[in-house]
Amino acid sequence: MTDQDQFATVNGIEICYRHTGNDDGVPLLLIMGLGAQLIGWPERFVDQLQQNGFWVVLFDNRDCGLSSKSEGNSPNGADLLLRATMGEEIVSNYSLSDMALDAVGLLDHLKVPSAHIVGASMGGMIAQTIAIEHPQKARSLTSIMSATGDPNDFTPTDEALSALLSEPLTKRDQIIKANVEASKVLAGPLWNKSYAQEMAEKSYDRSFYPDGIGFQLGAIGMSGDRSEKLSKLSVPSLVIHGEVDPLLPLHCGEATAAAIPKAKLVTFEEMGHDLPEKYWPEIIEELLNFC
Repeated sequence: MTDQDQFATVNGIEICYRHTGNDDGVPLLLIMGLGAQLIGWPERFVDQLQQNGFWVVLFDNRDCGLSSKSEGNSPNGADLLLRATMGEEIVSNYSLSDMALDAVGLLDHLKVPSAHIVGASMGGMIAQTIAIEHPQKARSLTSIMSATGDPNDFTPTDEALSALLSEPLTKRDQIIKANVEASKVLAGPLWNKSYAQEMAEKSYDRSFYPDGIGFQLGAIGMSGDRSEKLSKLSVPSLVIHGEVDPLLPLHCGEATAAAIPKAKLVTFEEMGHDLPEKYWPEIIEELLNFC
């Protein structure tokens, strides 16, 4: 995978992105989740995608990595989640629709008329929003370890919720250690400690911006339940979910697949809130079926 960061001004902000693969490959856009940078997509997974004929684009969402950061104070994540689950209206700096426009703007910048849209966790929510609001841009939708936005579906374990909303730390070694421990809680039985350590170090050294999580949670909370809109999709759709996901449990994936007409649901027995290498061949095979 190319490690060359490039920048595009789209939707009034600056987005950092990378791409890899042959120019005549099938365009595929990867969208990462809450607080996760573009390097959160495993490098060898991306390499395998381009080896299978995809031209892969990946980017940092706003308030993450090297993309633009919001002004003002970051919302309190725990407070946002509590209010959202109680059905209260959330007002934030931006919504998932704005984040979807960032992605669509990047495709326009790259002169890509349409692409296969693949998102993980919050990235899956953004991918769903692209398919709903910009269907002409989506050759297909793949929603991985994500949800419809129905607050009743959000039933994480206490341990997973604590990992998501850990107390802020200031020292590099403490932050890296906490992120490794959080990944262990979220990943499930196929957790790879050495890879988690490597990624925690790379992520911190590339960009450390914990305030971004509050802003992004605000976007999720502000956007509400997409179930009804998903029921009107005609985009070919694939839903992938782990059977032992402690943050967005399996029923979140099942509800997503049930909401989208003719969506295919694929579940993996030992997958948590993570992309275990064991399942990459099957995930890539499923993606190839849409091409």
